[in-house]
Amino acid sequence: MTAASSLHAASPIVDVHAHLLLPALQAAIAERDPQGFAAAQALEARRNGHESLAASGRMIGERMPLLTSLDARLGEMDRQGVDAQVVSPSPSHYYPWAGEELAAWAAREANRAIAEHVAGSPNRLLGLGLVPLQHPHLVVDALDDAMVANGLVGVELSSFAGDVELSDERLEPFWMRAVELDAIVFLHPFGCSLDERLDRYYLSNTVGQPVENAVALSHLIFSGVFDRHPKLRIIAAHGGGYLPTFLGRSDHAWQVRPEARGCREVPSSYLRRLRFDSLVHTPTALRALVEAVGADRVLLGTDYPFDMGVDDPVERVRDAGLAESDELAILSGNAAELLPARLRGRVVA
Repeated sequence: MTAASSLHAASPIVDVHAHLLLPALQAAIAERDPQGFAAAQALEARRNGHESLAASGRMIGERMPLLTSLDARLGEMDRQGVDAQVVSPSPSHYYPWAGEELAAWAAREANRAIAEHVAGSPNRLLGLGLVPLQHPHLVVDALDDAMVANGLVGVELSSFAGDVELSDERLEPFWMRAVELDAIVFLHPFGCSLDERLDRYYLSNTVGQPVENAVALSHLIFSGVFDRHPKLRIIAAHGGGYLPTFLGRSDHAWQVRPEARGCREVPSSYLRRLRFDSLVHTPTALRALVEAVGADRVLLGTDYPFDMGVDDPVERVRDAGLAESDELAILSGNAAELLPARLRGRVVA
Protein backbone atom coordinates (compact mmCIF):
# COMPACT_ATOMS: atom_id res chain seq x y z
CA MET A 1 0.00 0.00 0.00
CA THR A 2 1.41 3.42 -0.95
CA ALA A 3 1.23 6.44 1.30
CA ALA A 4 -1.40 7.95 -0.98
CA SER A 5 -3.67 4.93 -0.63
CA SER A 6 -3.19 4.79 3.14
CA LEU A 7 -4.44 8.35 3.71
CA HIS A 8 -7.09 8.65 6.43
CA ALA A 9 -5.97 5.36 7.94
CA ALA A 10 -5.81 5.23 11.72
CA SER A 11 -2.21 6.44 11.89
CA PRO A 12 -1.04 8.47 8.88
CA ILE A 13 2.66 9.36 8.89
CA VAL A 14 3.26 13.12 9.00
CA ASP A 15 6.47 15.01 8.16
CA VAL A 16 6.53 18.44 9.82
CA HIS A 17 9.80 19.64 8.25
CA ALA A 18 9.57 19.94 4.46
CA HIS A 19 10.37 22.86 2.19
CA LEU A 20 9.19 24.63 -0.95
CA LEU A 21 11.58 26.80 -2.95
CA LEU A 22 10.18 30.03 -4.42
CA PRO A 23 12.56 31.05 -7.23
CA ALA A 24 10.11 33.54 -8.76
CA LEU A 25 9.86 35.41 -5.46
CA GLN A 26 13.64 35.47 -5.09
CA ALA A 27 13.98 36.93 -8.59
CA ALA A 28 11.36 39.56 -7.81
CA ILE A 29 13.15 40.52 -4.60
CA ALA A 30 16.43 40.90 -6.49
CA GLU A 31 14.70 43.16 -9.03
CA ARG A 32 12.98 45.34 -6.42
CA ASP A 33 16.08 45.87 -4.28
CA PRO A 34 19.21 44.87 -6.22
CA GLN A 35 21.60 46.50 -3.75
CA GLY A 36 20.03 44.84 -0.74
CA PHE A 37 19.91 41.50 -2.48
CA ALA A 38 23.56 41.76 -3.51
CA ALA A 39 24.53 42.60 0.07
CA ALA A 40 22.59 39.60 1.31
CA GLN A 41 24.35 37.35 -1.21
CA ALA A 42 27.70 38.71 -0.05
CA LEU A 43 26.79 37.99 3.58
CA GLU A 44 25.81 34.45 2.68
CA ALA A 45 29.14 33.95 0.92
CA ARG A 46 30.98 35.29 3.95
CA ARG A 47 29.10 33.02 6.32
CA ASN A 48 29.22 29.84 4.24
CA GLY A 49 32.37 30.12 2.15
CA HIS A 50 32.55 29.76 -1.63
CA GLU A 51 33.17 26.01 -1.56
CA SER A 52 29.94 25.34 0.34
CA LEU A 53 27.97 27.77 -1.77
CA ALA A 54 29.12 26.00 -4.95
CA ALA A 55 28.22 22.59 -3.55
CA SER A 56 24.82 23.84 -2.39
CA GLY A 57 24.14 25.37 -5.79
CA ARG A 58 24.77 22.04 -7.51
CA MET A 59 22.62 20.19 -4.99
CA ILE A 60 19.69 22.58 -5.36
CA GLY A 61 19.95 22.46 -9.14
CA GLU A 62 19.72 18.67 -9.09
CA ARG A 63 16.75 18.72 -6.71
CA MET A 64 14.85 21.65 -8.19
CA PRO A 65 11.88 19.49 -9.31
CA LEU A 66 11.49 18.16 -5.77
CA LEU A 67 11.61 21.72 -4.44
CA THR A 68 9.04 23.18 -6.84
CA SER A 69 6.86 20.49 -8.44
CA LEU A 70 3.75 19.21 -6.69
CA ASP A 71 3.80 15.92 -8.60
CA ALA A 72 7.45 15.33 -7.75
CA ARG A 73 6.74 16.08 -4.08
CA LEU A 74 3.83 13.64 -3.89
CA GLY A 75 5.82 10.95 -5.67
CA GLU A 76 8.72 11.29 -3.25
CA MET A 77 6.35 11.26 -0.29
CA ASP A 78 4.94 7.96 -1.57
CA ARG A 79 8.43 6.54 -1.89
CA GLN A 80 9.31 7.64 1.65
CA GLY A 81 6.09 6.27 3.12
CA VAL A 82 4.93 9.72 4.22
CA ASP A 83 1.20 10.44 4.11
CA ALA A 84 1.26 14.18 4.81
CA GLN A 85 3.73 17.07 4.91
CA VAL A 86 3.75 20.41 6.64
CA VAL A 87 5.40 22.56 3.96
CA SER A 88 7.40 25.70 4.76
CA PRO A 89 9.27 28.13 2.49
CA SER A 90 12.96 27.47 2.06
CA PRO A 91 14.57 29.66 4.72
CA SER A 92 16.27 31.83 2.09
CA HIS A 93 13.01 33.75 1.94
CA TYR A 94 13.27 35.47 5.29
CA TYR A 95 15.01 38.49 3.72
CA PRO A 96 16.05 39.91 7.12
CA TRP A 97 17.76 42.85 5.39
CA ALA A 98 14.62 44.05 3.62
CA GLY A 99 12.92 47.32 4.54
CA GLU A 100 9.37 47.44 5.83
CA GLU A 101 7.49 47.71 2.54
CA LEU A 102 9.53 45.06 0.76
CA ALA A 103 9.55 42.70 3.74
CA ALA A 104 5.78 42.89 4.18
CA TRP A 105 5.24 42.31 0.46
CA ALA A 106 7.65 39.34 0.41
CA ALA A 107 5.86 37.70 3.34
CA ARG A 108 2.48 38.10 1.64
CA GLU A 109 3.84 36.68 -1.61
CA ALA A 110 5.42 33.72 0.19
CA ASN A 111 2.17 33.05 2.04
CA ARG A 112 0.20 33.13 -1.21
CA ALA A 113 2.67 30.82 -2.97
CA ILE A 114 2.68 28.29 -0.14
CA ALA A 115 -1.13 28.32 -0.02
CA GLU A 116 -1.31 27.76 -3.76
CA HIS A 117 1.11 24.83 -3.59
CA VAL A 118 -0.62 22.98 -0.74
CA ALA A 119 -4.04 23.59 -2.31
CA GLY A 120 -2.95 21.25 -5.09
CA SER A 121 -3.22 18.33 -2.65
CA PRO A 122 -5.23 19.50 0.37
CA ASN A 123 -5.56 15.99 1.84
CA ARG A 124 -1.80 15.56 2.00
CA LEU A 125 -0.27 19.00 2.47
CA LEU A 126 -0.50 21.74 5.08
CA GLY A 127 1.36 25.02 4.77
CA LEU A 128 3.40 27.40 6.90
CA GLY A 129 3.91 31.02 5.92
CA LEU A 130 6.37 33.78 6.78
CA VAL A 131 6.43 36.97 8.82
CA PRO A 132 8.96 39.83 8.56
CA LEU A 133 10.64 39.15 11.90
CA GLN A 134 13.04 42.08 11.51
CA HIS A 135 10.03 44.45 11.73
CA PRO A 136 8.16 43.35 14.88
CA HIS A 137 5.29 45.78 14.37
CA LEU A 138 4.42 44.01 11.10
CA VAL A 139 4.43 40.41 12.27
CA VAL A 140 0.87 40.19 13.62
CA ASP A 141 -0.59 41.37 10.31
CA ALA A 142 1.64 38.90 8.46
CA LEU A 143 0.53 36.07 10.75
CA ASP A 144 -3.10 36.96 10.04
CA ASP A 145 -2.31 37.05 6.34
CA ALA A 146 -0.81 33.56 6.53
CA MET A 147 -3.53 31.93 8.59
CA VAL A 148 -6.73 33.93 8.13
CA ALA A 149 -6.32 35.13 4.55
CA ASN A 150 -4.46 32.11 3.14
CA GLY A 151 -5.59 29.24 5.35
CA LEU A 152 -2.12 28.16 6.47
CA VAL A 153 -1.58 26.40 9.80
CA GLY A 154 1.13 28.74 11.09
CA VAL A 155 4.45 30.31 10.19
CA GLU A 156 8.15 29.58 10.03
CA LEU A 157 10.52 31.77 12.06
CA SER A 158 14.26 32.16 11.89
CA SER A 159 16.35 32.18 15.07
CA PHE A 160 16.87 35.95 14.82
CA ALA A 161 16.57 38.76 12.29
CA GLY A 162 18.89 41.74 12.45
CA ASP A 163 18.72 43.04 16.02
CA VAL A 164 15.49 41.16 16.81
CA GLU A 165 15.87 38.12 19.05
CA LEU A 166 12.90 35.92 19.89
CA SER A 167 13.01 37.34 23.43
CA ASP A 168 12.35 40.85 22.09
CA GLU A 169 9.51 42.53 23.98
CA ARG A 170 8.18 43.91 20.70
CA LEU A 171 7.15 40.36 19.74
CA GLU A 172 4.70 40.02 22.64
CA PRO A 173 1.65 40.83 20.44
CA PHE A 174 2.82 38.18 17.97
CA TRP A 175 3.00 35.45 20.62
CA MET A 176 -0.42 36.46 21.91
CA ARG A 177 -1.93 36.29 18.43
CA ALA A 178 -0.21 32.96 17.72
CA VAL A 179 -1.96 31.49 20.77
CA GLU A 180 -5.30 33.00 19.74
CA LEU A 181 -5.01 31.44 16.27
CA ASP A 182 -3.69 28.10 17.55
CA ALA A 183 -0.74 28.63 15.24
CA ILE A 184 2.11 26.24 14.63
CA VAL A 185 5.36 28.22 14.90
CA PHE A 186 8.21 26.34 13.23
CA LEU A 187 11.63 27.53 14.43
CA HIS A 188 14.12 27.02 11.60
CA PRO A 189 17.37 29.03 11.63
CA PHE A 190 18.59 30.79 8.53
CA GLY A 191 22.24 31.64 8.82
CA CYS A 192 24.43 31.78 11.90
CA SER A 193 25.75 34.85 13.68
CA LEU A 194 29.22 33.27 14.05
CA ASP A 195 29.89 34.25 10.42
CA GLU A 196 33.47 33.66 9.14
CA ARG A 197 34.39 31.30 11.98
CA LEU A 198 32.19 28.73 10.24
CA ASP A 199 33.01 29.50 6.60
CA ARG A 200 34.80 26.23 5.84
CA TYR A 201 34.19 22.48 6.13
CA TYR A 202 30.42 23.19 5.98
CA LEU A 203 30.54 24.22 9.64
CA SER A 204 27.98 26.90 8.82
CA ASN A 205 25.41 24.13 8.72
CA THR A 206 26.78 21.25 10.79
CA VAL A 207 27.69 23.48 13.76
CA GLY A 208 25.88 26.72 12.97
CA GLN A 209 22.34 25.34 12.74
CA PRO A 210 22.45 23.51 16.11
CA VAL A 211 23.99 26.60 17.74
CA GLU A 212 21.26 28.87 16.38
CA ASN A 213 18.52 26.51 17.53
CA ALA A 214 20.01 26.44 21.03
CA VAL A 215 20.43 30.21 21.22
CA ALA A 216 16.93 30.98 19.94
CA LEU A 217 15.26 28.48 22.27
CA SER A 218 17.28 29.84 25.19
CA HIS A 219 16.01 33.34 24.42
CA LEU A 220 12.45 32.04 24.53
CA ILE A 221 12.97 30.13 27.76
CA PHE A 222 15.06 32.57 29.82
CA SER A 223 12.99 35.61 28.84
CA GLY A 224 9.80 34.04 30.20
CA VAL A 225 7.95 33.82 26.86
CA PHE A 226 6.58 30.41 27.82
CA ASP A 227 5.56 31.66 31.25
CA ARG A 228 3.50 34.40 29.64
CA HIS A 229 2.23 32.24 26.76
CA PRO A 230 2.11 28.63 27.96
CA LYS A 231 -0.12 27.51 25.09
CA LEU A 232 2.37 28.41 22.36
CA ARG A 233 2.83 25.62 19.79
CA ILE A 234 6.48 25.80 18.79
CA ILE A 235 8.30 23.09 16.84
CA ALA A 236 12.10 23.36 16.81
CA ALA A 237 13.84 22.04 13.70
CA HIS A 238 16.90 19.78 13.86
CA GLY A 239 15.86 18.31 17.20
CA GLY A 240 16.33 21.67 18.89
CA GLY A 241 20.06 21.65 18.18
CA TYR A 242 22.40 21.43 21.14
CA LEU A 243 19.88 22.57 23.74
CA PRO A 244 17.73 19.57 24.79
CA THR A 245 20.56 17.25 25.79
CA PHE A 246 22.78 19.87 27.45
CA LEU A 247 20.38 21.88 29.57
CA GLY A 248 22.03 20.93 32.86
CA ARG A 249 24.40 23.87 32.44
CA SER A 250 21.46 26.22 31.92
CA ASP A 251 19.70 24.83 34.98
CA HIS A 252 22.83 25.44 37.04
CA ALA A 253 23.09 29.03 35.76
CA TRP A 254 19.43 29.60 36.67
CA GLN A 255 20.21 28.49 40.21
CA VAL A 256 23.39 30.54 40.77
CA ARG A 257 23.20 33.60 38.48
CA PRO A 258 20.60 36.32 39.11
CA GLU A 259 20.64 37.50 35.49
CA ALA A 260 19.60 34.00 34.38
CA ARG A 261 16.37 34.05 36.43
CA GLY A 262 14.08 35.59 33.82
CA CYS A 263 11.95 32.43 33.74
CA ARG A 264 9.92 31.12 36.67
CA GLU A 265 11.16 27.53 36.62
CA VAL A 266 14.42 25.73 35.84
CA PRO A 267 15.11 25.92 32.09
CA SER A 268 14.92 22.16 31.51
CA SER A 269 11.29 22.13 32.66
CA TYR A 270 10.33 24.11 29.54
CA LEU A 271 11.25 21.24 27.25
CA ARG A 272 7.78 19.89 27.98
CA ARG A 273 6.29 23.06 26.49
CA LEU A 274 8.18 22.67 23.22
CA ARG A 275 8.11 20.22 20.36
CA PHE A 276 11.06 19.01 18.30
CA ASP A 277 11.48 17.34 14.95
CA SER A 278 13.29 14.00 14.74
CA LEU A 279 16.06 15.16 12.40
CA VAL A 280 19.08 14.32 14.57
CA HIS A 281 20.62 11.78 12.14
CA THR A 282 21.58 8.85 14.39
CA PRO A 283 19.61 6.32 16.46
CA THR A 284 21.64 7.26 19.54
CA ALA A 285 20.83 10.96 19.15
CA LEU A 286 17.13 10.27 18.65
CA ARG A 287 17.00 8.11 21.77
CA ALA A 288 18.77 10.87 23.71
CA LEU A 289 16.29 13.46 22.44
CA VAL A 290 13.34 11.28 23.44
CA GLU A 291 14.87 10.71 26.87
CA ALA A 292 15.40 14.46 27.34
CA VAL A 293 12.02 15.78 26.16
CA GLY A 294 9.64 12.80 26.08
CA ALA A 295 8.40 10.84 23.08
CA ASP A 296 5.21 12.91 23.00
CA ARG A 297 7.29 16.02 22.20
CA VAL A 298 9.03 14.65 19.07
CA LEU A 299 7.59 14.69 15.54
CA LEU A 300 8.89 13.25 12.29
CA GLY A 301 11.01 15.72 10.29
CA THR A 302 12.97 15.19 7.07
CA ASP A 303 14.22 18.59 5.82
CA TYR A 304 12.79 17.49 2.47
CA PRO A 305 14.41 17.49 -0.04
CA PHE A 306 17.81 18.93 0.94
CA ASP A 307 20.96 16.83 1.25
CA MET A 308 21.20 17.51 4.99
CA GLY A 309 17.83 15.85 5.38
CA VAL A 310 16.98 12.16 5.22
CA ASP A 311 15.18 10.28 2.47
CA ASP A 312 14.34 7.22 4.61
CA PRO A 313 12.61 8.98 7.53
CA VAL A 314 10.37 6.17 8.72
CA GLU A 315 13.26 3.71 8.83
CA ARG A 316 15.36 6.26 10.74
CA VAL A 317 12.78 6.45 13.50
CA ARG A 318 12.37 2.69 13.63
CA ASP A 319 16.14 2.16 13.77
CA ALA A 320 16.22 3.98 17.13
CA GLY A 321 14.71 0.94 18.82
CA LEU A 322 12.10 2.90 20.74
CA ALA A 323 9.02 1.41 22.33
CA GLU A 324 6.32 0.77 19.75
CA SER A 325 4.02 3.35 21.32
CA ASP A 326 6.79 5.99 21.23
CA GLU A 327 7.58 5.19 17.60
CA LEU A 328 3.93 5.55 16.62
CA ALA A 329 3.67 8.85 18.49
CA ILE A 330 6.66 10.31 16.64
CA LEU A 331 5.55 9.11 13.22
CA SER A 332 1.89 9.98 13.54
CA GLY A 333 0.15 10.64 16.82
CA ASN A 334 1.98 13.75 17.96
CA ALA A 335 1.35 15.55 14.68
CA ALA A 336 -2.33 14.59 14.77
CA GLU A 337 -2.58 16.07 18.25
CA LEU A 338 -0.76 19.25 17.23
CA LEU A 339 -2.77 20.11 14.14
CA PRO A 340 -5.55 22.62 14.74
CA ALA A 341 -8.89 20.88 15.23
CA ARG A 342 -10.50 22.56 12.24
CA LEU A 343 -7.83 21.09 9.94
CA ARG A 344 -7.18 17.75 11.60
CA GLY A 345 -9.78 15.98 9.48
CA ARG A 346 -7.81 16.80 6.32
CA VAL A 347 -4.98 14.53 7.43
CA VAL A 348 -6.46 12.24 10.05
CA ALA A 349 -9.83 10.61 9.65
